Amino acid sequence: MTATKPDLGTWVGKGIDRVDGPHKVTGTAPYASDITLPGMVHAVVVTSTVGAGTVTKIDTSALLTLPGVRAVFTHENFPRLNPPPPVLFGEAPVAPMQDGRIVFHGQEVAVVVADTLQEATEAARLIEVTYAPEPVLLDPADGQLEPLALSPDTSRGDTEAGWAAADVRVGATYRTPENTNNPLGLMGCVAAWDGDHLEIHDSTQGTNALRTTLAVMFGVPESGVRVRVPYLGGGFGAGLNQWPYKLLAAGAARELGRPVKLMLTRPQMFKLVGHRPSSEHQVRIGADRDGTLTMIEHRATTLSSIDFPAVGLLTSGTPHLYHCPNVATVERTVRLNRRYPTSMRAPGEAEGNWAIETAMDELAHELGMDPLELRLRNLATDLDPATGKPWSSNAVIECCRVGAELFGWSRRDPRPSSMREGDLLIGWGMAATGFFAYMPMSQARVTVYADGTAAVRSAATDIGTGTYTIITQLAADLLGLHPQQVDFQLGDSDMPASAHSGGSGLATSLSNAVIDAVAHLQGALLDLVGDDSPLHGLGPDDVVCRDGALCRRDDPSVRALIAALLAGQGLVEASGDGRLRPPDAAAAGMVHAGPYGARFVEVAIDPMIGRLRVRRVVSVTDGGRILNQKLARSQILGATVGGIGQALFEDTLTDPGTGRVANGTFGDYLVAVNADVPDVEVVFIGEPDRYTPSGTKGIGEIGLVGVAAAIGNAVHHATGRRIRDLPITVDQLMM
Repeated sequence: MTATKPDLGTWVGKGIDRVDGPHKVTGTAPYASDITLPGMVHAVVVTSTVGAGTVTKIDTSALLTLPGVRAVFTHENFPRLNPPPPVLFGEAPVAPMQDGRIVFHGQEVAVVVADTLQEATEAARLIEVTYAPEPVLLDPADGQLEPLALSPDTSRGDTEAGWAAADVRVGATYRTPENTNNPLGLMGCVAAWDGDHLEIHDSTQGTNALRTTLAVMFGVPESGVRVRVPYLGGGFGAGLNQWPYKLLAAGAARELGRPVKLMLTRPQMFKLVGHRPSSEHQVRIGADRDGTLTMIEHRATTLSSIDFPAVGLLTSGTPHLYHCPNVATVERTVRLNRRYPTSMRAPGEAEGNWAIETAMDELAHELGMDPLELRLRNLATDLDPATGKPWSSNAVIECCRVGAELFGWSRRDPRPSSMREGDLLIGWGMAATGFFAYMPMSQARVTVYADGTAAVRSAATDIGTGTYTIITQLAADLLGLHPQQVDFQLGDSDMPASAHSGGSGLATSLSNAVIDAVAHLQGALLDLVGDDSPLHGLGPDDVVCRDGALCRRDDPSVRALIAALLAGQGLVEASGDGRLRPPDAAAAGMVHAGPYGARFVEVAIDPMIGRLRVRRVVSVTDGGRILNQKLARSQILGATVGGIGQALFEDTLTDPGTGRVANGTFGDYLVAVNADVPDVEVVFIGEPDRYTPSGTKGIGEIGLVGVAAAIGNAVHHATGRRIRDLPITVDQLMM
């Protein structure tokens, strides 16, 4: 069933408060760390102190005599697991403690289980592990370049010919460091078995992917695994993969016949649940004297762990953002003795945009052209340059123009170091942005009850982005109810399957599944009408739900009370199941457009001490139909903070001799805090996207993309210094 474009607007778009807010602020929202089950014991992970080698001996004899200690698991006695299935981006999870091989510093080597967390922690400190160390490979020169599955090479035209024909050329290398996701909530789980049935309360961003992983690796049917995540303390991508700690907890619980709680510490969050890997970008761009691009070449390299590859996507946006006849991208990774890489908010796009948009600013400087004008001349808004097909929507040029007007860009003196306030150097920079469209499969069930209320159910998770609220608003509009009459239940793998919360794809995927479910619900209600009803013979697209009634779409006065329809058949409820369906736009040859944006930034720099302050940010985003203005603005604000962190602070340092994380605490790892964040003006433009009935685009990550480049470009405008390696630090700015 293909739903018609829904009538939205009574609640959709309104900035209502989070429906889950009261539970969070009153402490009644159950996170994984809050779960306590009868007979539960606590597990603590012991990690390796070498970066490569083999465990030769683990002495656990003294531990088992300590008060409260129930068991110590190592590679010698931990259950053998089945090979892991590929569940995310085609990559398989890592099976922990299946042998004594060590491939990175901080790898899981043992799990201590005791009656209390304190007893388990104390026992874990006493464990003695002996290793046969091997050379630790950390330098990219030590490994072999490999392609990345999600980042195939692309090519159109002849880049060498475009380079030769260019009047102006720029070419440089740009670098980004490792960043660590570090959501507010520590990740962990509580696992409990009842025979061959496993129930796990976890910090995952995808209940169904975790269910599949656990079922396959423990050899039970998926119906025998239930994953529950009603609340999640953030993720930024760290919750997308099925990390070893989940398997360790489930394995220990099965062996002991007791529920096991395993919560990671903050230092372990730096080691065991992924990070944004470092990257290097070699970029060449050529242009005619009038600024028309003649070629773009983007070669990127990122780092992977020995057993787990990086996501990549560093070059994914390069073929699509600008009209250019000659474009080539090449992306590779190197497997080294480094920790697990993973997705981190705007994976690949954040790093790739830093390189491309910095290079575009360099090109504008060489041309003597306004950086805004260079972009307006070349941005692609009508057709996707990579396919030649029309975009479903694309307002990136409007984003640039609106942002420039709000920022006052026309007052910018283009000469570096020309704008001053006393001893401060003032710089204005900008960047254009895009983000890929991602729309994985989701399902939903919508139920209406005789008392006039409704429920929506899906296995989706809400990582703090507002999924609870936006789906409640959407369902309220579709059913003609007040949001307080709608109960959205999520975070349970026993509910209709859903995509993970990541890739900025859930809002679009799930909203369209709900629209489809309501269409099926309307069909189910039509099956209940009598032959003498004025609604008899109508189809699901001919009716709408309004104020507890099923109404003709073109004449809402023709109606039947839902309660009466249910009562007439002896029912108390009716349901409709829906899923994301192939959009009509795809059949029409339209390219699914992701969100677009433009970032404008003002910085102030004290050249004597190298102090940099971001003083203003204007962030304009084409986000399609906005489901909740308040939550959407919050997403862009949070992403902007992340972009400031990427530009100025975040850098996970690895000891070059051992591979150990050198700054794995919040005391040492710097992030942007309140004092670092200026006034941020957030603006949404554009129309509902034509690709799906909901008209939405994912906006959870686009707000971060372009912030670092805009800051770096502003730094060049203020100082005349071109920074190509992140983060931008004091020593780079002192004059």
